[in-house]
Amino acid sequence: MASLPPIANNADVRFLGALLGDVIRAYGGDALFEATETIRKASVERHRSNGQGGSNGQGDGTGDGGDTAALDLQLEKLNLDETLDFVRGFMLFSMLANLAEDRQGIAAEGGAGRGGGADVASALKELEADGIDKAGVMALLDKALIVPVLTAHPTEVRRKSMIDHRNRISELMLMRDRGLESTPDGDRIDESILRQIALLWQTRVLRRERLYVTDEVETALSYLRDVFLPALPALYQRWDRAMGARVPSFLRPGSWIGGDRDGNPFVTADSLRAALGRASETVLGHYLDGIHALGAELSISTEHASVDDALVALAEASGDGAASRADEPYRRALSGIYARLAATHLALTGKPAPRPGALTGEPYADPRAFRADLVAIARALQTGGNGPLASGGALGRLIRAVETFGFHLATLDLRQNSAVHERVVAELLKVAGVEDDYLALDEDARVALLRRELANARPLTSRYADYSEETAGEIAIVQAAADAHATYGPGCITNYIVSMTTSVSDLLEVNLMLKEAGLYRPGGGDTKPTAAIMAVPLFETIGDLEAAPAVMTAWFGLPEIAAIAGARGHQEVMIGYSDSNKDGGYLTSTWQLSKASAALAPVFADAGVGMQLFHGRGGAVGRGGGSAFAAIRAQPPGTVQGRIRITEQGEVIAGKYGTRESAMTNLEAMASATLLASLEPGTLSSAENATFSTAMDAISDSAFKAYRGLVYDTEGFRTFFRQMTPIAEIANLKIGSRPASRKKSDAIEDLRAIPWVFSWAQARVMLPGWYGVGAALEAFPDKGLLTEMAQGWPLFAATLANMEMVLAKSDMGIAARYAGLVEDAAMRDAIFGRIRDGWHRTHDGLLAATGQSRLLERHPALDASIRLRLPYIEPLNLLQIELMKRHRAGDEDVRIREGILLSINGIATALRNSG
Repeated sequence: MASLPPIANNADVRFLGALLGDVIRAYGGDALFEATETIRKASVERHRSNGQGGSNGQGDGTGDGGDTAALDLQLEKLNLDETLDFVRGFMLFSMLANLAEDRQGIAAEGGAGRGGGADVASALKELEADGIDKAGVMALLDKALIVPVLTAHPTEVRRKSMIDHRNRISELMLMRDRGLESTPDGDRIDESILRQIALLWQTRVLRRERLYVTDEVETALSYLRDVFLPALPALYQRWDRAMGARVPSFLRPGSWIGGDRDGNPFVTADSLRAALGRASETVLGHYLDGIHALGAELSISTEHASVDDALVALAEASGDGAASRADEPYRRALSGIYARLAATHLALTGKPAPRPGALTGEPYADPRAFRADLVAIARALQTGGNGPLASGGALGRLIRAVETFGFHLATLDLRQNSAVHERVVAELLKVAGVEDDYLALDEDARVALLRRELANARPLTSRYADYSEETAGEIAIVQAAADAHATYGPGCITNYIVSMTTSVSDLLEVNLMLKEAGLYRPGGGDTKPTAAIMAVPLFETIGDLEAAPAVMTAWFGLPEIAAIAGARGHQEVMIGYSDSNKDGGYLTSTWQLSKASAALAPVFADAGVGMQLFHGRGGAVGRGGGSAFAAIRAQPPGTVQGRIRITEQGEVIAGKYGTRESAMTNLEAMASATLLASLEPGTLSSAENATFSTAMDAISDSAFKAYRGLVYDTEGFRTFFRQMTPIAEIANLKIGSRPASRKKSDAIEDLRAIPWVFSWAQARVMLPGWYGVGAALEAFPDKGLLTEMAQGWPLFAATLANMEMVLAKSDMGIAARYAGLVEDAAMRDAIFGRIRDGWHRTHDGLLAATGQSRLLERHPALDASIRLRLPYIEPLNLLQIELMKRHRAGDEDVRIREGILLSINGIATALRNSG
């Protein structure tokens, strides 16, 4: 750890690695340090001797694990206690290497365009070169909406305590960058970093108890409080300068945590209320701190400055009669604002403000009223001719924060499976005496019945009726949502996601449930129907994606829905990467999502409704991961329209939003990509688009057949998967509040996409991110056309780029060692042989299409990043395999189980986007 292989020519990594080596020697002893160094050097030498300097990451491809004899010998010398310490050391090195890369922007959103960077200023230059001026950009921003949505999907294996120490190191490294030798508290910076690494070494890595929804809420709040609240107003200041005018607040955070009930029985009306309450408490606390700071800053006296009547009125209404502030109207006005905001805090959260004020006031009715008072102060500064005080600064950022975060902090989505809604509506109709067997009706009959009920203001529910636990719980959710609207404003919950949407009735059922809480109103006479919360279809499987245009055509064909969507101006559709990938494989999923998006555009245009796509992306390529900048720019022309929402989950949240700097980089990339995708001219001619699409249809069809043939049509594959990968062991990690499977079944169909992808990543196969593509590329006859597509079609280029990263992180030699865990030798050899051959076909096909001699040849930063990690991942893989053998053979030593879980943690940390 005190020295690094030559490929890691990085000052930050060398510095942090050396400090980690010092910590291991100090706290683990010389013997552990020497053993760790010996294993590290043996692993590095294995890579060099096996010719892996090219970052192909595939081992020798023979499936025998390569030359690991020297490495195996050193690993065998470790006893169980030493194994646990060794795994922690390698995991911490990967964590510190991640930190160093984040600081350099290697892991941040990239994909620079012609302007040289993924930022709004560069996007404006690109658009200007295409003849689109700032007025055209501002017209788009007036109706734009960009939302990163934080979800609780469980792929973040690290405890929050580990992430906190990591972030403190990042802060200290920034001080070191500025040439400081000491912290503001007087501690020497290098010694402070060493102490943080020592704390990491002595902090328990694994969770002892499973996560609860409240834990997930608090984790998300830490990012929203510490990163989003300060970062977004600062970004808006940057964008205002780039545009030369104040831009609308078009980018704001969202969340699923506390509202996503699909497959999670622990999300209830109570957890929804708790999530909303804690979010409101957090943002109001931020505002109170801001007002307090402004009160200290704006010491302007009427002896030296004039003030306008509006400010005088605010000051007089404040109730602040302190003689010491008689000539300080800004402070008096802010005292009154603070009192009103403190009263708002008490009214919305049931708790007094953390810093009680001396005055009393009436709560603000809504964020707009609070903002109006802040704007009055800003205008007074302008009227008084206060120059630099009249714009920007802390007051400007606070006004922007109120516009962006309201009293709710982040918009919380509701989500539930359509099958649940069917059962709930069936029971409501039966108990109300409307329809005895709703589930037996066909789609046309269901739609007719639901429309009749939605047109009737009469409620279905009765306080005197008895309902099943499921129905009572779902009705309680919509009532809690209605209460939240009344308390925090309509911005707190705007969307209701319907998982596994296959028909119009799936969406009408949600409206019927919302009607019970007054969130859907049928109208009557001259009054049109309204829906305070939008029912959003989630199309997930390949079949659902193909049917999406027909479903949305029928949806807009209902007059009441057309009226609601027309008044709102847009309708959201969510498209899911995870299940479509598990269902049809990586390439088919990517292509079907693109085709569905393109096919939906004319449906929305005909309806006169703006299209808002919600992309359900995960961290791993097998779940739609990869560069969001490249993915947004690769969307079909006419499908972004300035409005896009994207899920952010698991380890991706910490990686992209762990610090203010990384958050600003990634949010800026998302904003610039959306501008470019919405406004820049298409890169393909009609003829090229037709040719490429026809080719992609054929490639996708071949890839789909190859993927389905292995995963769903191969006898014994389910057993092979569960014995080869640590899927069973991952279930013990306690990394989320939601079960791994939707049903009590071992079927691939019922397994959630996250553990599916995560397991293959641990075994270094990464199968969901590439399998089937090689066979498709090999079978496609026009190899020249493939090259043309890779060079000239953003969608195909991004698809190959993401797959290239996955191939570089996979290793068929290490994977062969995992395959050795499969008990049936004949089945193992047959299935793994197909996987290994598929990898080679994909590898060769990608290089041929991109014109490279090795993987990542054109991406040197990512190449170096992966090559740095490989010597630190493989010893963990080999130890994990051995520990799994012993555990599955019946060894009950608790250290074996802990070692397996630590190795899972370490491998996931090193791979970064593993689930």
